[in-house]
Amino acid sequence: MRRHLLSLTVAAAAVGSFALAGSANAFAGSITGAGSTLVAPAVENIWAPDFQKATGNTVTYGAVGSGAGISQITANTVNFGASDGPLTSSQSAACSGCIEIPWALASTGLSYNLPGVKTLQLSGPVIAEIFLGRITNWDSPAIKKLNPGEKLPNLKITPVHRSDGSGDTYAFTHYLSDVSQAWATNVGYATSVNWPTGTGGDGNSGVAEIVSSTVGAIGNNSWFYIHDDHLHAVAVENNAGRFIYPYVKNVADAASAILKKVPNFRNLNPGTADTIANALAVVDCPYTGPKARKVKRGKKMVMVTPKLTALQKEEANAYPLSTFTYVLVRPNSANLPLVKRFIKFAISAKEQAKGPSIQFAPLPAAVAAADAKVVGSL
Repeated sequence: MRRHLLSLTVAAAAVGSFALAGSANAFAGSITGAGSTLVAPAVENIWAPDFQKATGNTVTYGAVGSGAGISQITANTVNFGASDGPLTSSQSAACSGCIEIPWALASTGLSYNLPGVKTLQLSGPVIAEIFLGRITNWDSPAIKKLNPGEKLPNLKITPVHRSDGSGDTYAFTHYLSDVSQAWATNVGYATSVNWPTGTGGDGNSGVAEIVSSTVGAIGNNSWFYIHDDHLHAVAVENNAGRFIYPYVKNVADAASAILKKVPNFRNLNPGTADTIANALAVVDCPYTGPKARKVKRGKKMVMVTPKLTALQKEEANAYPLSTFTYVLVRPNSANLPLVKRFIKFAISAKEQAKGPSIQFAPLPAAVAAADAKVVGSL
């Protein structure tokens, strides 16, 4: 398995070594960040090296998980944090003035290891039952019903989840809470939860490694890691009744559809950033159009897809576990001018256009414009 990110131990040590107690001069030309492993491929593979090449300034990023990133920006030991989940009210209060700005658009997903099974379709309620430990075998009737014609083995299911605080966990458990009352009641959603069953992996790469080496495993990790490690991805049923893969176009459609229903981005400023961030959760995009239906034509029953509006087409194609991911900034951060410069660079059209090469969808123009406005006001 290829290693995409910095060693977590080395990265964490590097981040920890940049305590902000010293003078701002110690950070001249260099800033540090920590958090989300989902966004790490964008930071480490594109933005940071491009930023250094263009400006001569360096960015050191520790891919330690969203929970740790929130903790480190809260403790003021890094110049910026990164999280795939919006701050809770208590986290926002603890971070005392931190601003969360959407700077990337990606997806979390499900990978699986079932030799001979090339396609796997699952609905939200079935996924919840698997991770609740109530569906334990791959030839369960509920799974077979969703996969007609597929030869599913009589094999134990091994659910794999994140063991660290994670924005992928936030998006995944938020989705499960939306589609399963049992999950919402017994587990809920957050960057860290008490998992009812399964095996934990450290970071996205840890989950991918366990799935890759465990026959019968199904794991929650971001699409970049599923794609880059050549794992099989689950097609997840969306609210239009379609089974959708976490492809860049399907993530972009989910974001485009949800943006038509969130607060006006012209109102984005440091005081409204938390409200905007929470409204941007694109997990489980709703569907407002008519569903396909079977009708009898002659002696045959055929599926008829109704005519859809542009918005309904986006909703119908939306991958249900799409998510924005956020950079977290303290207005009093050491070397704030360089932090602002790096964020503006990352959200530029040129840098965002490179996202699809690492399975990220470019930020919608309205989001990028609002981001630039709020960064400029810091």
